[in-house]
Amino acid sequence: MSLEKYREKRDFRKTSEPSSQDFPEKNKMPIFVVQKHFATRLHFDLRLESSGVLKSWAVPKGLSLNPKDKRLAIMVEDHPYDYHRFEGEIPEGSYGAGKVYIWDKGTYLVQNAKNKEENEILFNKKMEKGHIRFTFFGEKLKGEFTLVRLKKGEKNEWLLIKMEDEYAKNYSFPDLLGIPGAEKINNIPRYKPMLATFTDKAFDDEEWIFEIKWDGYRAISSIVNGQVSLYSRNDISFNDKYPEIVSSLTNIPRNMVLDGEIVIVDSEGHSRFQLLQEYQESQKGTLVYFVFDILYFDGYQLVNMPLMERKKILEQALPSFSQVKLSGYIEKNGKEMLEAGKKEKLEGIIGKRKISLYRPGERSREWLKIKTKMRQEVIIAGFTQPRGSRKEIGALVVGIYKDHDMAFAGHVGGGLGDQDLEDLKKKFDKYIIPDSPFSTSPKTNTPVVWLKPHFVAEVEFVQWTKDGHMRQPVFIGLRNDVSPRDVRKEEAEKVTVSGENKLYLLPQNKQGKYSNPDKIYFPDDGIAKKEVMEYYDRISSYILPYLIDRPESLHRFPNGIKEESFWEKNIRATYPDWLKTVEIYAPSEERKIRYLLCQDKKTLLYMANLGCIEINPWNSRVGNYDNPDYAVIDLDPLETAFNKVIITALEVKKILDEIEVSSFCKTTGKTGLHVYIPMGAKYTYKQVEEFSKIIAYMVNRKIPGITSVERNPEKRKRKVYIDYLQNIKGQTLAAPYSLRPVRGALVSTPLDWEELTPNFNPAEFNIHTIFPRLKTKRDLWTGVLDKGIDLGKTLDQIDKKFNNKTI
Repeated sequence: MSLEKYREKRDFRKTSEPSSQDFPEKNKMPIFVVQKHFATRLHFDLRLESSGVLKSWAVPKGLSLNPKDKRLAIMVEDHPYDYHRFEGEIPEGSYGAGKVYIWDKGTYLVQNAKNKEENEILFNKKMEKGHIRFTFFGEKLKGEFTLVRLKKGEKNEWLLIKMEDEYAKNYSFPDLLGIPGAEKINNIPRYKPMLATFTDKAFDDEEWIFEIKWDGYRAISSIVNGQVSLYSRNDISFNDKYPEIVSSLTNIPRNMVLDGEIVIVDSEGHSRFQLLQEYQESQKGTLVYFVFDILYFDGYQLVNMPLMERKKILEQALPSFSQVKLSGYIEKNGKEMLEAGKKEKLEGIIGKRKISLYRPGERSREWLKIKTKMRQEVIIAGFTQPRGSRKEIGALVVGIYKDHDMAFAGHVGGGLGDQDLEDLKKKFDKYIIPDSPFSTSPKTNTPVVWLKPHFVAEVEFVQWTKDGHMRQPVFIGLRNDVSPRDVRKEEAEKVTVSGENKLYLLPQNKQGKYSNPDKIYFPDDGIAKKEVMEYYDRISSYILPYLIDRPESLHRFPNGIKEESFWEKNIRATYPDWLKTVEIYAPSEERKIRYLLCQDKKTLLYMANLGCIEINPWNSRVGNYDNPDYAVIDLDPLETAFNKVIITALEVKKILDEIEVSSFCKTTGKTGLHVYIPMGAKYTYKQVEEFSKIIAYMVNRKIPGITSVERNPEKRKRKVYIDYLQNIKGQTLAAPYSLRPVRGALVSTPLDWEELTPNFNPAEFNIHTIFPRLKTKRDLWTGVLDKGIDLGKTLDQIDKKFNNKTI
C-alpha cells in the first residue's frame, strides 16, 4: 500500500515521525494502536494493521466502551507500521503539530478470522463493504467493536461503535493522559482534606462558586480495586460506622479518591448533625455521602488541576448511588445563596475560587466558609455538678487552645437533654482527672469534675464576649473527627472588595495584619501594597508550581519601585521560624547561606509583605542544586525596537524546532523575552550553559544584523543581546507570573508562540489583564518541567542538520 499521501504531508527534516516503512513480522497477530493527539483540536487516532501499513481513523471524541456512544471516525491516510511506536511532539508549523501519546495498544482480529492471513483477507473485504466487525485485545480496549461507513456522509466518514458483550459499559470515564495538571503516580497518598478559611461576609464574584456547607462529618474516600477506605479529617476510619456508604462506594468500577461530607438528611431535606450522632441507634433520616471534589482518578493525581477542571472529571467519574451523591454548586451569587441558606436553616455556604488547586491538609483563603449562625468547636475540659432536677451533669466546661495553653471559653448547658447527659456521663467516666487542664482555672458556681482533653464538641452561640466567652452557647454534638489539639478560636478573616466583583482577603502574618497595606508601590499607576498582596494571593496557584523547592533571592522594594531597593539572600534568625529555609555553601563567600524556600501561599504573601514586588527563584531545586530544570535564553534589546526581539525569538524557536526540542516563551515583564528549554534536571549548569551558548551563536550567525552575543553593552548597541549566561548556579530570573518593579505593573507572562506577531506589545500583560487572560489561556508554562531533552541526541541533531551551515 502506498504511503505517498503520508509523506507528502510531512517534512521529515522537522518532524520525528517515522519516514520509512518497517514491515511487520508475518506470523505475529495484527496490531492496533490508539494515540491521543493534542493537535489544533484534541482527538484520538485509531490505527489497525493491514496489508503492511496502519489503516487510520481520527476519532474526535475518543473511543468509548459504552454501546450507546456512536463515535464519528474520519478515515485518513495510511500510516507506516513504525507509527505504532510513535510518541512525542510534532513541531509547530508541521502537519498535525502537537503532542502525541500512546493511549492504548494491543492486537485485534476481524470477526471469524483465526490468524493474520485470514484477518488480512477479511479486513479488505469488509473495508470494501463499509462494515468491519473486530475484537480488540488491548489494555483499555477489550471486546467487540464495529466500524460502519456512513452512506450519506463523505466517503471517509465512519461510525465506531462498541458491541454489547462482557466488556461493555453503560457509562464513560474521563481520560487524563496528557492533560495539564494531571500527574501520573504509582502510589496513592493518604490525603488530608483541604480546609476553608472563615469569613463573616458573603460576596458575589464571577471567579468563585458557592456550595452548601453540609452539617456532618468531612470524609475522604479511597476506592482502590473495589476496596474502600473511608476516613475522617484526622484519619479515623469510618468504615465500621457507616457500612452503607462503604457498600455503595465498592460498586465504583475505577480507582479514585473523593472528598465529601457524610450527613443525615431529614424529611425536609436538611442535614442534621444531631441525627448523625444518633444514627447507629436510631436509624432516623437518610444517610448520604455528598461528594464535592476528586483528588485522584485511575492512576492520576489531580490536586494540581484547577477546581473547575476537577469538577468536570468528578461529574464524569462518579456514578450516582442512593447514598453517594454529587454536591451541587452555583456560580457567582454568594449573597443570594447565603440568604437562601438562612431561610432553609443551613449551617452556611462554602465559596471556592474556580482556579484553586487542592492543597491537602492546608487551610486556604481560596476556599471560604460563611456561616448562617455562629458555631465553634470546643474542648470539653470538665463538667459541673447538677443542680435542681438536672441529672448527671450540670453544664459542660469548655475551652479552646491559644498557642500551647487551653483557655476557658464558657459553660454549655443548652441543647442537652436527659439522654444526652446520661450518654455523655458514661463516656466521661474513664477520662476524669484530678486537676484542671486550663493554664488558669476558671471560676465556676459549682464544683467541677475535670476531664482529660479528649472530647471535642460543636457549639452554637450568639456572640463572643469581651473576655473571650461564648454567649448563650447550645450543644450541637460531639466531633469525633476533630483532634483537640486542632481546636482554636475561629476568627473571621476580613474580606475586602476592590472594584466591581473583585474579592481578596487581607491576609495575616504571625503577629497580626500585614504592615502598611495602603503604602503606594507603583506611584504612576496608583497601585498600593495591598493590591500587590491581592495579586499574589490570587495568582498563587499559578506561580507556586514554579517556586516550590527553589532557593529564593529576595529583591525588596520596601518603599515602592521609585525608592531604593536591595537584595537579600541570607535569611536572618529573626525571621519567623515557620518559614522553610535551606543552607547552601557559597564558595565565593566561603560560608553557608540560608536561603528562603517559597513552599506555599503563606510564604509567598510573607515575601510580598517584605516588599518583594518580584519573585526570583533559582533554576534548580533542593536535592539537585547543580542540575537546572531548564535552560534559559534571555533576549535583551539595547536601544532597538521590540520587533527585533520578536524576530530573534522566532529564530530561536525555528532552530529548536529543527532539532526537535520543545521551547517555551514568556515576557520578561520589562523590554525583552525569555525562552526556556526543558532539561529535566539531568545535566549540570555548565553543560546547560554550553548548550545555550551553541543555540545563541547559531541564532546570531543566522541574523547578525540585529543580534549580538557580546557582553559589553558598548559593543552591542541597537541590537538584541542573546544572553546565555543566565544558566549559572545561583543566578535568578523573574518567575513566570511574577510582577516586575516597572511602570505599569507588568507581569512576566507565559505566551503562545503564535502571539509573537508584529503588533505584539509586552505592556499589555500587567496586573490588570492577567486574570482575564488566564480564563482563556490557562497555564501555558506547564511543559517547562517535563522530562527534558536528551542532550547527546540533540547535539547529534545539531551536527547532522547544521554542520557546515551555521556552526
